[in-house]
Amino acid sequence: MSKRDYYEVLSVGRDADDSALKKAYRRLAMKFHPDRNPDDAKAEESFKEIKEAYEILSNPQKRATYDQLGHAGLEQTMGGARGGAGGFRDIFDDVFGDIFGTRGGGQRAYRGADLRYPLELSLEDACNGTEARISVPSRKTCTTCDGSGARAGTSPSTCNTCNGAGQVRMQQGFFSIQQTCPRCHGMGKVITDPCRSCNGEGWVRGTNTLKVKVPAGVDTGNRIRLAGEGEPGEKGGPPGDLYVEIHVREHPIFERDGNNLYCEVPISFTTATLGGELEVPTLDHRVNLKIPASTQTGKLFRVRGKGVRAVNGGGLGDLICRVVVETPVNLNRRQRELLQQFEAQMNESSNEHSPRTSTWLDGVKRFFEDMKL
Repeated sequence: MSKRDYYEVLSVGRDADDSALKKAYRRLAMKFHPDRNPDDAKAEESFKEIKEAYEILSNPQKRATYDQLGHAGLEQTMGGARGGAGGFRDIFDDVFGDIFGTRGGGQRAYRGADLRYPLELSLEDACNGTEARISVPSRKTCTTCDGSGARAGTSPSTCNTCNGAGQVRMQQGFFSIQQTCPRCHGMGKVITDPCRSCNGEGWVRGTNTLKVKVPAGVDTGNRIRLAGEGEPGEKGGPPGDLYVEIHVREHPIFERDGNNLYCEVPISFTTATLGGELEVPTLDHRVNLKIPASTQTGKLFRVRGKGVRAVNGGGLGDLICRVVVETPVNLNRRQRELLQQFEAQMNESSNEHSPRTSTWLDGVKRFFEDMKL
């Protein structure tokens, strides 16, 4: 059976540097490691293939030979050998020793899982910053058994499969692979009489109340990392982190786009025609907005410095107001009469008072004339 290209195995380009190779190997080896895929023959084969590819490509001389001559060249120059079990063990320890703790034996320490917590904020709190209290589900040491998992008055016994080591060594051809003990699952001890409070787990579910300092300017999708507040590690491993994900509620007045705030401001027909001044809200107070005469619907007015300060310390955004001329409704008889008189006077010189309407009507007229042709 032909071997796959080593670069394809690690999913890297042929110009990948040592850092990219190590990162790819670490990710794939963690995914297909036998400890994480018990009784999965395909995962085990993939794991061996990944290790072999990394062993070759991480060695400058072997990589150069492979790049020039391929698999056949390696077979000739290395006599069919790919490095003994010790070589692969050394490679695995170099890459994963900081995760699994001990090198070459002993119980492996696993980092705790990262957690996510959705935090919903008002637009005001997101823009101005706040301090929030959150309650996060967590694992706590069982007080009944003090974390041993054994019923009070008893204690865990040494696993007779691994003799307390937590791992067993398996020989597979040229490879000697150290795996987590299937009986004690790496603990080195087994519980024959479990604690009833925690069912032998040594921990119970609880709740942690934490304070989260939310910086000014955060927006939906931003994350705040609380180091060490995730799930506790196993077998002495470090805890994971807690990521607080920001979700900003919709605001009845403002919409945010980057560091700018947008709002829609209704104005009367009279104000749009004659001009005027009105108050508009900002996040902290009010400002006066001057409306010039002959303002049309959709006109944008910018109030500088009344937007949102960038979360990374940049400048303030602006408040942008879009005016909408509101058509009068529920008119009485006298109001209708006045508007009809006004309309009649306007029609006497429509080009002067309604230039856009006149231009549009002229265009429509030309369109119909062209259609007749």
